[in-house]
Amino acid sequence: MTDDFYDELAPLYHLIYPDWNESIGLQGGKLSRLIEAEWPGQGARRKVLDVSCGIGTQALGLAAQGHDVTASDLSPREIERARSEAGARGLDIAFAVCDMREAHTHHGGGFDIVMSCDNSMPHLQTDDDLLTAFRQMTACLRPGGGCVVSVRDYASEARGTNIVKHYGARVENGLRHVLFQVWDFDDDGRGAHYDLGFFFVTEDLATQAVHTRVMRSRYYAISTARLCEFMREAGLQDVRRIDDAFFQPVLVGTRAAS
Repeated sequence: MTDDFYDELAPLYHLIYPDWNESIGLQGGKLSRLIEAEWPGQGARRKVLDVSCGIGTQALGLAAQGHDVTASDLSPREIERARSEAGARGLDIAFAVCDMREAHTHHGGGFDIVMSCDNSMPHLQTDDDLLTAFRQMTACLRPGGGCVVSVRDYASEARGTNIVKHYGARVENGLRHVLFQVWDFDDDGRGAHYDLGFFFVTEDLATQAVHTRVMRSRYYAISTARLCEFMREAGLQDVRRIDDAFFQPVLVGTRAAS
């Protein structure tokens, strides 16, 4: 379900942001400053692996900051678009299709930073899958390297059904797109998993013709505290949550120096 969801979303993904290009720069800058603050003294250029890059929002931003970026995602169409976006910006990023649960198997080790941003981890539906992903990510790191994960703070989210999350309206190439999500939690709204419908209502401003698309996926509304437990179990040290450094809570951990 996840790769189908993002394959369909790939050409529209930038519309999630009011100004995607601006977001690329802002997120790249914030992540670069966070990395330097948490793991100082490694120099300005880090070897970074993004295991859930999507269409490249964070990977493009970090590459523009001067980092050596490798990036992968489960969705072939997102990787295709990310590769195109990097080329258009003159950025040299090694992209590949890869499940984050096989990150080390695919990419190997030696990275200064491994990251998964923008709530990608909760696509994994079980504790075993999450722990597998964190173990693979840890194995990708050189000794002393850092793991960076950003996720929604599900502890602050209401549970229920028919929960609507508005993204607003975007106008592009004569089309107006209205974006919103609808969440339905399991067990009469009290469960830890929820189904999501992402709606794009598109109006042709010249003809007023309207077309609606919906992409569907499923998330594990796992707490940041539980994710930190998995990071520690995977072998990361100094694991903690950082607020106000990014647009979502950030979880960081460090692979032991020896």
